[in-house]
Amino acid sequence: MLPYRDPSRPADERVADLLSRMTLAEKAGQLFHSMLTMNPDGSLTGAADGAPPRRGTAELVTDGHLSHFNLLGRYGVRETAEWVNRLQALAADTRLGIPVTLSTDPRHSFTDNPGTASGHGAFSAWPEPLGLAAIGEPELVEQFADTVRREYLAVGFRVALHPQIDLATEPRWSRQSGTFGSSAEVTSALVRAYVRGLQGPRLGPRSVAAMVKHFPGGGPQRDGEDPHFPYGKEQVYPGGMRDYHLAPFRAAVEAGCSQMMPYYGQPIGVEDWEEVGFGFNRDVLTGLLRERLAFDGIVCTDWGLLTDASIGGEPHEAHAWGVEHLTVAERAAKALDAGADQFGGEQCPEVIVELVRSGRIPEERIDASVRRLLREKFVLGLFERRYVDPDRAEETVGASEFTALGEAAQRRSLTVLTNHSLLPLTDRPNLYVEGVCAQSASLYGNVVADPAHADVAVLRLRTPYEERPGLFESFFHAGSLAFGEERLKEILALLSAVPTLVCVNLERPAVLPEIAAKAAALVADYGAHDEALLDVAFGRARAEGRLPFELPRSMAAVAASRPDVPNDTVDPVFPYGHGLTL
Repeated sequence: MLPYRDPSRPADERVADLLSRMTLAEKAGQLFHSMLTMNPDGSLTGAADGAPPRRGTAELVTDGHLSHFNLLGRYGVRETAEWVNRLQALAADTRLGIPVTLSTDPRHSFTDNPGTASGHGAFSAWPEPLGLAAIGEPELVEQFADTVRREYLAVGFRVALHPQIDLATEPRWSRQSGTFGSSAEVTSALVRAYVRGLQGPRLGPRSVAAMVKHFPGGGPQRDGEDPHFPYGKEQVYPGGMRDYHLAPFRAAVEAGCSQMMPYYGQPIGVEDWEEVGFGFNRDVLTGLLRERLAFDGIVCTDWGLLTDASIGGEPHEAHAWGVEHLTVAERAAKALDAGADQFGGEQCPEVIVELVRSGRIPEERIDASVRRLLREKFVLGLFERRYVDPDRAEETVGASEFTALGEAAQRRSLTVLTNHSLLPLTDRPNLYVEGVCAQSASLYGNVVADPAHADVAVLRLRTPYEERPGLFESFFHAGSLAFGEERLKEILALLSAVPTLVCVNLERPAVLPEIAAKAAALVADYGAHDEALLDVAFGRARAEGRLPFELPRSMAAVAASRPDVPNDTVDPVFPYGHGLTL
């Protein structure tokens, strides 16, 4: 038995042996964490046309030597498990048999954005992280992360591209639903619990590695725009709160997180930081993360820093903010010089081979990153247990135990903002509903088609946003947080016609002063089924949530606030931490 295949040997010894056997091309392949899709029947996908074209799965594994992949999309549980086994069998047949490390974006809640998360599908359904923060219990977050771990392991996911521990300090930013809100203290406590739930007391064969993001803290984006797009690339700290945003990442490192993802943002006017995106930023990745915080885990860049790509048929330039003028090879070299180990969403190992052969990057620098990446595979036990059991996967994913925990958390996370003697509802009232499934509502009352015939109305709303022109952009809800004039008139007319329970999904901090003043009751949710809301409305479950950020009074107040300062708007309608008990 070759030493690297011997499970009785220490991980570092196995890494050294395997690394010594690898060609430069095989090493270069490890530095890429690319995206894959699968066919609905669980078979491997082939090459895809496009600009640039995407390589097929077999080509990436056998010719490109890649062994880290992020599965995009939502599929059947059995089909996913069977696909994982086919992928691992393909990797096992390569010269060295290096197993695949498979990752996923969050897939246990309600956000369905191809750039950030998948809806829960067959997995247990929980509130978004904002909802977990509204409850504020580290024990619950650890239980959630442990549930994620068990469901992920069943289908073969070994790296979670989460938790997202940016702070929600810019009310317009589109990525807030994946955060724990605006408090660095709360986020620090919850990320420690999250890492424990995913990884256990230490990383091992029953762990899912946590790739914490987005170092050193996304959130303070100029005008609340997101750096997925060139108009949102600037990250600013007019309130001088850089260390405040860093605090949760310090907690994540102390908790032993295995991986870290820097964000796309380009810091502007920040002392001691070069004005280039964080994935290229040596001041941040080496000076701050490696040296000051003593992080020795894997640093994987956010997706798409090197090459232009086609997303949904639309051209998108590389997220190479501050280094747009550099070639792909020069960008890769700068990221490696900065301290990155791996390139997310890319598949160009030939660039690394050429950088080494040209003398621009020494092979010893590549070895340092490959050593980290291989070590995690050994520690996770992938060489010994790369395959999954499709029957067991079907039994585990969405199991009744996990579903019940998620349903309970949805109910607990609901936040009662106002209640003018409406709640709890009793008997079987005549219900007029909008944004609520009529069939679900019929289990609680008599559903009527006209509010004039209703005793109570139940209205579910989403936080407003401005439509953006691109397909990919349309998934990132940004811009104004206030309802347009016509829509607000419609809402207020209903509130005047019948006592109305309004529930607003807070993916961002909505501007609601008129609605708050006229609703008979106002509730916030962060991802919850209709039944969860109705159970709380009828007193069958208890809402325990408290706001994880403040709700501003106006867009003028938002525009005047500082993007790096938490809860910084003047005279908010509801302050951070607000919530009533029924």
